[in-house]
Amino acid sequence: DEIKNSSSKVFFICSPNNPTGNSVSNLEFFIRNYDGIVVVDEAYIEFSKKDSALSLLEKYPNLIVLQTFSKAWGMAGARVGVAYASEEIIKLINTVKAPYNVNSISQELIINLLDEQEIFNENLKNILTEREWLENELNSVPCIIKIFPTDANFFLIRFKDAEAVYQALLNENIFTSKRTPQIPECIRINVGNRDENQKLINVLKNINS
Repeated sequence: DEIKNSSSKVFFICSPNNPTGNSVSNLEFFIRNYDGIVVVDEAYIEFSKKDSALSLLEKYPNLIVLQTFSKAWGMAGARVGVAYASEEIIKLINTVKAPYNVNSISQELIINLLDEQEIFNENLKNILTEREWLENELNSVPCIIKIFPTDANFFLIRFKDAEAVYQALLNENIFTSKRTPQIPECIRINVGNRDENQKLINVLKNINS
C-alpha cells in the first residue's frame, strides 16, 4: 500500500539482507506488484540456499539483479560487480555509465578468477561449515540475547550490553560492525576461519553477562 501511494520509480531489495542476513522469501510478489524498476541486490547470494532472482529475469522486464565479486569471491579490492537485466534496461544503463567504469586490471583478474571454480567452491564450503560451527557455539554464550537467522557470511546478534561487548572485542583486535543504536543492542559479526571463530567465542564467554 505504501508503494502504490508513492511517486517512487525504483524499488531496492537486498536479499540476503545486510545487516540482518535474512533472505526475502516473497521476491516475486514485490516485482509483480511494483510499477517501476525493481533492483534486487544479491551481494551475499552465494552463501544462501535460496534461489537467485536471476531465474525471474525473463518473466519480469522491470527487474535488475545485482551481484558482486567482493563477498564470496573475496575480491573486494577489485571493485567489480555485475548487473543482469533485460536488453532494454541494459541499453539504458550503457548510455549513462562511465566509459571505463571497470579498469582493465580488475577485468583481467576477474576473468582469470572464473577459471578457478574448484578453489571458489572449496572456500565457500569452508565458510558455510564455519558458519554452522559458529552458530552452535554462539548459542552457549551467556551475554547473547538473540542470534538472527542468516543466509549470509555474518551474524546479526543482540547482546545484553552491545557497547561493552564491542569494546571487549576491540580490545582483543576483533573488529565487528556495531549496529546499535539504530538496531538496539546489536552487533554484526563476520564468520572467520576456525582460529578466528574460536578466539571470538573465547572472548565472548569471558564477558560478564
